[in-house]
Amino acid sequence: MTAPRVWTRVVIVPALLLALAACAKNGERAQEAGAVAADAAVASPEGAFLAYEHDVQVQLEAAQIAPRIQQVAQACQNAKFGECAVLQVDQRSGEQPSGEVKVRIAPKGVESLIGLAGEGGTLQARNTRAEDLAQQVADTALTKARLEKEHARLLSYQDRSDLKIEDLMAITTRLSEIEAGVEQATKDAAQQRRRIDTQLVTLHFDTTSGQRSRSEIGEALSESGSILSTSVAFLIRAAAALLPVGVVALVMAWIVRALIRRRRRKP
Repeated sequence: MTAPRVWTRVVIVPALLLALAACAKNGERAQEAGAVAADAAVASPEGAFLAYEHDVQVQLEAAQIAPRIQQVAQACQNAKFGECAVLQVDQRSGEQPSGEVKVRIAPKGVESLIGLAGEGGTLQARNTRAEDLAQQVADTALTKARLEKEHARLLSYQDRSDLKIEDLMAITTRLSEIEAGVEQATKDAAQQRRRIDTQLVTLHFDTTSGQRSRSEIGEALSESGSILSTSVAFLIRAAAALLPVGVVALVMAWIVRALIRRRRRKP
């Protein structure tokens, strides 16, 4: 074996292997960075009270729509991408099948769920929006704190020995109202927290444009027979309606013509 060949195997081949390994690691790092960036893009910033909602339009082959809807729903129910709850599943069959899945999922699972929904298809459109709940959260907390303070004050009045019976009844009634208000404020706060900690994702599934065009042509061809029969039926009805008018017109024309001839024959 010559020296150049030995040098090639000893130096160049290891260098190529190292370069390929570096490229693979860089690719993995880029994918991880992309995933982190995607998750960070839809996560509420620290200290913010943002409720995110996503609307995604997915185009798939007609045969894939029903299985994909079930796959997405099961992935959510099994918490495959984190905490998730299925809110609505709508599936429509026929020549142009379509469907919709609405879920509430933890922010880290949003991109993964959308990726599963669009696998093998096309993400036709996507809309992401956020509602700022800061004022609502503050108002709910203020209402709850005010009610709890009033509740504690009324409880202290209730222990007084000189309290009249009618005053005691009024305080008891007010305490019941306050407790109901505190309970409602607690529910509102929990719902607001749920909207902030999880995100609403609505996935709309539809067939591809090519399949829709073929389906529309098929519908037109299938409807052509009924359209033709309807047109013929209309012409028959029109002819039947105009026939008496035509007969009367012919009779009147014959009478007028006969009268004209008679006048011409007179000297």
